[in-house]
Amino acid sequence: MNDVLDWILQTVQGVDPLLRTLLAGVGVMLETSILIGLIVPGDTIVLVASTAIENPVQYVALVVAVIAGALAGESIGFAIGRWFGLHLVRSRLGRRIGEAQWTRAQRYVDRRGGPAVFLSRFLPVLHSLVPLVVGMSAMRYRRFIAWTLPACVIWAFAYATVGWLAADSYRELSRELHWAGYIFVAVIALFLVVVWLAKRVIVRLEARHFEADATGADAGATDATAASTAEGPDAVASDPSDTPETEAPEAGTSERNPGARS
Repeated sequence: MNDVLDWILQTVQGVDPLLRTLLAGVGVMLETSILIGLIVPGDTIVLVASTAIENPVQYVALVVAVIAGALAGESIGFAIGRWFGLHLVRSRLGRRIGEAQWTRAQRYVDRRGGPAVFLSRFLPVLHSLVPLVVGMSAMRYRRFIAWTLPACVIWAFAYATVGWLAADSYRELSRELHWAGYIFVAVIALFLVVVWLAKRVIVRLEARHFEADATGADAGATDATAASTAEGPDAVASDPSDTPETEAPEAGTSERNPGARS
């Protein structure tokens, strides 16, 4: 076990620290902005990169890079949703994701607003879709970033800290214990189980916000919201249906009907 772990950790640690940190930041950015998180979770990226940390400076650099990458990815996702939301939902990729997933994310954002942005950072699938859906909604970017910033900070510190401490402890113990590898695997597994349980609790507590109304009033919410922002944030303002109707002239000033005179 130790030999296998030594090879894995040395391979990751063999990458230049600056390059490794930049790759982690870029990977996390792509995870949210272009839906790579549906294939390779950002959790995995941060955990793997954090096992190669050698000192506090590298730890701080990785955390900062991950937070910056997460915020950049969330912002890009928001912009894509704001300008190309309808096209993305109706694209081949959007259809592969499934209308049910889009509607679920849309319903969650509509009902929970800011808290949905915060909690989605810790939920599978939703953390990739919510920035896009929020971009298609009426939520302002300032409010969106105010809710996603603390979530990104908590998420980055949690994964980077566990990965660093577990790998560092293993390196110390492996010099004296031939079964130190099992301790490392146990620590990571325990952390992942705790994360899984926490996600299950969040999903259970938030389940009623995912479910459709009994009347089906929110059916098609995704298309309706996306259509209103398909051409950008000013599309709604240019809708002729939003222009005020011309008031009818008052009875005292209306033109009399000539045929009514005797």
